[in-house]
Amino acid sequence: VKQEEYSEDSMVTDLFLDIDLANEGPSPEFTKECGEGNSQSGSQKDHMPTHNEEKQFICKECGTGFSRSGQLTKHMRTHTGEKTFTCKECGAGFSLNEYLTKHMRTHTGEKPFTCKECGAGFSQNAHLKTHMRTHTGEKPFTCKECGAGFSENGNMKRHMKTHTGEKPFSCKECGARFSQSGDVKIHMKIHTGEKPFSCKECGERFSRSSILKQHMRTHTGGKPFTCKECGAGFSENAHLKTHMRTHTGEKPF
Repeated sequence: VKQEEYSEDSMVTDLFLDIDLANEGPSPEFTKECGEGNSQSGSQKDHMPTHNEEKQFICKECGTGFSRSGQLTKHMRTHTGEKTFTCKECGAGFSLNEYLTKHMRTHTGEKPFTCKECGAGFSQNAHLKTHMRTHTGEKPFTCKECGAGFSENGNMKRHMKTHTGEKPFSCKECGARFSQSGDVKIHMKIHTGEKPFSCKECGERFSRSSILKQHMRTHTGGKPFTCKECGAGFSENAHLKTHMRTHTGEKPF
């Protein structure tokens, strides 16, 4: 089973989102104000009034106020980097026990959060929420440059590189640069000669799944690209673009 990796920043986000599905299972509930967990909803109700109390414990680093000294102690770990909770399986350290609990699911394979639409299971509530957007079509993250919408913030950040031209990932063999790490992996097959994708019809092999899909059309006769001017169909978008010149009169060569 492929293990998932989480930073403490992503776990903090998960803690905040977990409140919304408080009744889904035995996992602890956490409050937005302090991230403190309680295994029973009654304890959660008893705990919430503490956030209405006077916040007399102030963080000297950032000025955040807390009603209890224990909350301040936990918060201070975000500044000191102290990680008092350690995973016995891999040695990873965490500043809060709640983070360790979530991390342990990467070892146990536990997936307590289930999609009611398709039954897919997830180890983190935040991941379930993200997955639900594949059913709802929700795209809350919008590119300020072109207006494109995305279901995940990470996808939008990767998209932004198409506008900025940023290419932080480079090939160690030839120095070619790419905007996404996945593109480097695909590019590396040029050097290794790896062709993991094979055609079930004729056995021809390809380095990319997208090229295999294009090739399969030679067997199926699929022509998904259609000219809006005359209705002609083409198996590849490049062929459609070439055809369009017969309508526009464009002569690029």
